[in-house]
Amino acid sequence: MKEKIFLYYTSDLHSHFENWPQIVGYFNQRKKIHHINEESYWLLDNGDHVDRFHPITEGLMGKGNVELLNQAGYSFANLGNNEGITLSYEDLYSLYDEADFDVVCANLHSQEPTQPDWLKPYKIFQTKHGVKVAVLGLTAPFETFYRMLGWSITSPFDVLDRLITEIQEQADIVVLLSHLGMYDDEEIARHYPGIDVIIGGHTHHLFQNGEHKGNAILTAAGKHGTHLGEIILEWDHAAQSLSKKEAYAVSTENMNKDAVANEQLEEMRRRAVEHLQTPVAYLEKTLKIAWFKETPLMRKFTKEMQRWTGADLAMLNAGVLLDHLGEGQVTSEDIHRICPHPMNPCKVELAGDELLEVIRVAHTRKLTEIRLKGLGFRGEVIGKMVFTGVDIEVVEGSDGEFHVKSVRMNGMNIDKQKTYTLATADTFTFGRLFPEIAYAKNKTYYMPELLRDVLAKSLST
Repeated sequence: MKEKIFLYYTSDLHSHFENWPQIVGYFNQRKKIHHINEESYWLLDNGDHVDRFHPITEGLMGKGNVELLNQAGYSFANLGNNEGITLSYEDLYSLYDEADFDVVCANLHSQEPTQPDWLKPYKIFQTKHGVKVAVLGLTAPFETFYRMLGWSITSPFDVLDRLITEIQEQADIVVLLSHLGMYDDEEIARHYPGIDVIIGGHTHHLFQNGEHKGNAILTAAGKHGTHLGEIILEWDHAAQSLSKKEAYAVSTENMNKDAVANEQLEEMRRRAVEHLQTPVAYLEKTLKIAWFKETPLMRKFTKEMQRWTGADLAMLNAGVLLDHLGEGQVTSEDIHRICPHPMNPCKVELAGDELLEVIRVAHTRKLTEIRLKGLGFRGEVIGKMVFTGVDIEVVEGSDGEFHVKSVRMNGMNIDKQKTYTLATADTFTFGRLFPEIAYAKNKTYYMPELLRDVLAKSLST
């Protein structure tokens, strides 16, 4: 006898709910077929379902996302870095209290002795005909950020070394929910032949038809719900082994929306917006934004960042603000609307010569016109870099570029050998936009505060 086992999954939705009704509709269609055929199936989420750029997630602090997973009938979920490091310790600790599904993440633990009741390293379930399937979760080890928030994160490879034999002894099939990224998934497939299926995420890669590496099939469905994942396993009961493994990324573009799921989203959005009506400030006049100019609002925001962190100077990009603020009452909803990014304030130590290079690059069109995607940024373009705490003289060349002529602090030229502290967004400590910032030895991250908390403070003082 050969038994088919069906797994369906989402990964890296990032609260892009525009595709959610289609996903739920497809799952519901498949459920009906499996019920008729008496086949075993499960729904799984591989993390980063939560993203605080969306008002539903912000207003309900991720619990709306959990409610949606409950309503769709999910069985398992893994933690992504957006669940893990953009929520406060208390908000993450209680996030899944009402979950009707199992949360599996083997390399995350609270620094406190008492762990959340919902947090498990893995779970084992049985199909209709007794095949035992283990679902194990692992998430990207952003050690610095987790530690600051009160969590301990360990190497996924150390966890696998410790658990894989234990899991194999209990299960016929091992499925890994991996929010680690494509390259770690490939490494795991090479070194842990006991894993049969690796559901990938975090790096937003997409495998249309799955990729076979070692004994495992690797599958990934991209980001934002443009695709969902479908896995079909065939278990040979006579041979007591898997006889076939298939994996597909299915486009959601032309799927029909589930009307009930659509209504649930609309109702949830109304509830979330109600939670965001807290007054923040009152404006006597409209404050406008301009991505390639320095506005009073952007300067006020940057100045507060410098004051709030106690830095010598501050630098923020004008593209971080997405809309104007009208005169009158400003609420938390308004602050979220114009600054939705899950980005944290940060302070870095730079030598004078490094600081001068950062300032030089910050004034180039090549940088200000970058259409940045990811690294916490949820806007369109980086925009003009606004500085406070320092006087910068620039001249416009015949090529249209702005060239830094002099940089002075408190009337004195920057000392190339002296150490200065620069406040900025944590985005610039990642990647290659500013190597001097990214590779700085001393960085201070402020968590769980986000940039919009500093923006709100700037308007209320």
